Amino acid sequence: MTLTTKHFGVDIPKIGFGTWKLRDETAQMCVTKAIEAGYRMIDTAQVYENETHVGRGIADSPTPRDEIWVTTKVWMSEFEDGDLQASISKSLERLGLDYVDLVLLHWPSQDVPLEESIRALNDAHDQGMTRNIGISNFTVRQMDEAVRLSKAPVVTNQVEYHPFIDQTPVLEAAHALGMSVTAYCPLAQGKVLDDPLLKEIGAAHGKTPAQVVVRWFVQQPGIITIPRSSSPEHIASNNDVHDFELSADEMGRINALKASHQRLVDPGWAPAWDKAA
Repeated sequence: MTLTTKHFGVDIPKIGFGTWKLRDETAQMCVTKAIEAGYRMIDTAQVYENETHVGRGIADSPTPRDEIWVTTKVWMSEFEDGDLQASISKSLERLGLDYVDLVLLHWPSQDVPLEESIRALNDAHDQGMTRNIGISNFTVRQMDEAVRLSKAPVVTNQVEYHPFIDQTPVLEAAHALGMSVTAYCPLAQGKVLDDPLLKEIGAAHGKTPAQVVVRWFVQQPGIITIPRSSSPEHIASNNDVHDFELSADEMGRINALKASHQRLVDPGWAPAWDKAA
């Protein structure tokens, strides 16, 4: 069962498999297991240094290529016009694919004008290297600018999003622009597993805290989530969320956890993040 969210006429799977920190044969095995477990989106990036094995994992699966949404991200060092297109071509070589379904600018750049990077991204789209384009770790202001500059629709902004961070400004801005938001670190690097509320709600449904959180994402309009695991058992269980539904009260109680506002990913090159009211 593949749940999707539609943006600009494109159906995007709501649950994807993240591959950050998965390397070599482990990445290959996990991607194949994820597709076997029903995931129809695979998310990687140039900086993860695993595109080759991610591609092999896709190739190892009997599922047809056109049923698998593949996302990769361009690193900031490749944002200049010409460099960006060449880097995507190299990503396709490593992945063993003729195209990807989505290419993202991995972080906003402090060195290359956004107008130049968006122009190059649109050129890659026009060349058929990618069927869709998007951004990652962009603030509300940067999202608005990217949409204004782009000829092709900007279909998503991939940001850190889990129950313990307040991303209200980004979520509201994306909704207003017609974009989706893709949640990375959706399980808060394992912190959700020990949360008393998520344990309580999970027990009521016979589900794990991780499954509760993935279901929480599924029930939010316009949200995509990409949980990662190196365990075949956990890979399968994280996608086993189609046989229960959270009540409005449970959704609200989970939403309230954002008050703690715990940002886990904040490198030195990060932009000045939006602050919730």
